[in-house]
Amino acid sequence: MEFGFTTAAYVVAAVLFILSLGGLSGQESAKRAVWYGIVGMALAVAATLVGPGSGLWYVSLILIALGGVIGFQLAQRVQMTQMPELVAAMHSLVGLAAVFVGFNAHIELGNVMSMDDTAKKSLEGFAALLAKKDGVEISILRVELFLGIFIGAVTFTGSVIAYGKLAGKVNSAAIKLPGGHLLNAAAALLSVVCLVWYFQTGGVVPMALMTLAALFIGYHLIMGIGGADMPVVVSMLNSYSGWAAAAIGFSLGNDLLIVVGALVGSSGAILSYIMCKAMNRSFISVILGGFGGAAGPAMEVEGEQIAIDADGVAQALEDADSIIIIPGYGMAVAQAQQNVAELTRRLRAKGKNVRFAIHPVAGRLPGHMNVLLAEAKVPYDIVLEMDEINEDFPETDVSIVIGSNDIVNPAAQEDPNSPIAGMPVLECWKSKQVFVSKRGQGTGYSGIENPLFYKDNTRMFYGDAKKSLDDLLTKIS
Repeated sequence: MEFGFTTAAYVVAAVLFILSLGGLSGQESAKRAVWYGIVGMALAVAATLVGPGSGLWYVSLILIALGGVIGFQLAQRVQMTQMPELVAAMHSLVGLAAVFVGFNAHIELGNVMSMDDTAKKSLEGFAALLAKKDGVEISILRVELFLGIFIGAVTFTGSVIAYGKLAGKVNSAAIKLPGGHLLNAAAALLSVVCLVWYFQTGGVVPMALMTLAALFIGYHLIMGIGGADMPVVVSMLNSYSGWAAAAIGFSLGNDLLIVVGALVGSSGAILSYIMCKAMNRSFISVILGGFGGAAGPAMEVEGEQIAIDADGVAQALEDADSIIIIPGYGMAVAQAQQNVAELTRRLRAKGKNVRFAIHPVAGRLPGHMNVLLAEAKVPYDIVLEMDEINEDFPETDVSIVIGSNDIVNPAAQEDPNSPIAGMPVLECWKSKQVFVSKRGQGTGYSGIENPLFYKDNTRMFYGDAKKSLDDLLTKIS
């Protein structure tokens, strides 16, 4: 009876997770999709607690309550600008959990195999499941454990480095140790050797050596990717965390964990592929940590950056009929989305055609700008993707760039040695006028110079984006 209830609950939870993923594909359905996910996870946890082999369910409740309190505290403190770092940190915990669960299953397997048949008959839960396995099934289990720990370890250190780069605690430049990809290949080969060793002996030594090699691979892979490509990295690590969960699901014999892990892993991989295509990057190169650096010396930028004040921008906006706003991470840092929304409302009230251009990798996380604009209640129908709006720039009077660099960088088209060479960008320089809201003259997070700032039709609106827009709003009634 219990098993039947648990299985049925898992099926319903799996359906809710699928509906949740499907709903997240649209801004208007995203809120409902989040609730599908919440209800599905609550149902899955409840079914697991009352299912077979859950004798210590009260311990799980205590840990869930503790985790819930910590999560609530974090949610209260984390700003929207810190969401990318938070996601990377959560991925690291998924990877670490996979490592711990894998080692625990390894220890359980060793304990069960040392028991006699009489003792095995009294076992419950996961231990009872292990006791029923024959030689072939145990060999398969070892491979599952090995893969779960390997992927989890790579995800853990990779996510920690991603968090450090996103939070500015680790150098955002692409850095590789001497030997580059050969070191990664050597660590991967060592892991394969350890797999054969563990498959034959079941000892903890090959498992430990593989874990160390995997931890190094995760560290070195992500260190070798530049800051400009971190949105793809976050998506890729999301995929890794899903596959780690799926592998551990096989080890534990938990069907729902397998399904959820496969959903997360495949959706993360698909998103990574879409983003790589949007950035003109090789998907295989992403997986191997093989991009983020320049192929040669970058072209020198000529000219000077010409500043403009709020009065000048306001006058240009008053004269303009068509306006495109391009938000980036600088808007998120300044928490200027509400000001941008208010500026949009005032301009539209004057009968002006105002739209937003969103690049697939704007910000530090896929969909980062969409979330901020939705929070500020910007209408969904004027928020357009790059492919929908790029050809409209030549007929646009004014483009306003708020805290963006790489996604509006002409060097992607003009400089073959640029780290972002070949990456599709928003061609805002084709507008009649371009205003760039930027804190200073530096190159920003990715460290890539932007020729846009030096073009004749570009003016630099210096200062914190929120303060600059506050000044601008005083000029536009």
